This record gives sequence, structure tokens and C-alpha cells, in this order.
Amino acid sequence: MTDWNDITTALNAVLGGDPAAGGPRLRALWEASHPAEHAQRCVLAHYLADLEPDLADEVRWDEIALEEFSQVHENDLSPVGIASAAGLAPSLHLNLGEGYRRQGCITRAREHLALGRTAAGTLGDDGYSTMIRKGLDGLGGRLDATDTHQRSRVPRHE
Repeated sequence: MTDWNDITTALNAVLGGDPAAGGPRLRALWEASHPAEHAQRCVLAHYLADLEPDLADEVRWDEIALEEFSQVHENDLSPVGIASAAGLAPSLHLNLGEGYRRQGCITRAREHLALGRTAAGTLGDDGYSTMIRKGLDGLGGRLDATDTHQRSRVPRHE
């Protein structure tokens, strides 16, 4: 079984500003993980996405994180400080929606924005929740700006 302490140690390195140390460890933990370790794999994929320089690879990791999340149970993420697994869903949808937006897949981005906003109802009233809600609002604004830009480029026939 992939040890949560190993995962949090690698995450602390990445989040602490040392992705060169934490990134390879996260990748090694992913390779060592068992396909049935959905909670561990969800967290690993969620953070591996952020380390990818290539957008297609980043989006693929975000998709994997969401796939793994579908098999995560309520208390499975408590070892990483997430009391209710539902609290991770808005972040997963936010990241995937942003990735799709950057790829130009606006319909898919909007779908994940809507799912993220719905899932945000499970969030509390703390700094993390505020950050995720602001992120979802920002994604919505960027998508609206894309729509406005596309409409302004449509030739007008008079």
C-alpha cells in the first residue's frame, strides 16, 4: 500500500517550492501505487498535473485524478487533511475546466465549471474554500471573455 506519509512528504516539498525534489518522488509513488488505491492515486494525479509543462499531459493527469476520485469514499482523504472527500471535487473540476479552456475546449470547460460550482456547495467557509470559489469565478470570467471575443470576431452581414 502506498504510504500517506510518503505522499505528504513529497507534497510538502512541491508545495514548499521545491518541485525538483518532490516531483520525482510523486512520480515514483504513482508508479508504485496499486490501481485499487484510488484515494492515493487521486491525490498523486491531482498534484502531478500541476508539475506538467505540457498542457496535454497536464489535462490528462487532471482527467486521471477525477477518474480516481469517482472511487474515493467519504473519509479516504483524511490522511491528507481533507475531512470529507467531497471537498476535493470543486478543485478537481476547476483544474480540469481550466485545462480544457486553455486547450480551446470551451464546452467541456463550461461543463466542469458548472460541476465545480455545484460541488462547491460542500465547501466550508475557510481560506481553501474561498480560494476555490474565487478560482471558479475566475474560470467563469475567462470563459465569458472567450465568448465575448469569439462573438466580436464573427463577421457581420448587413
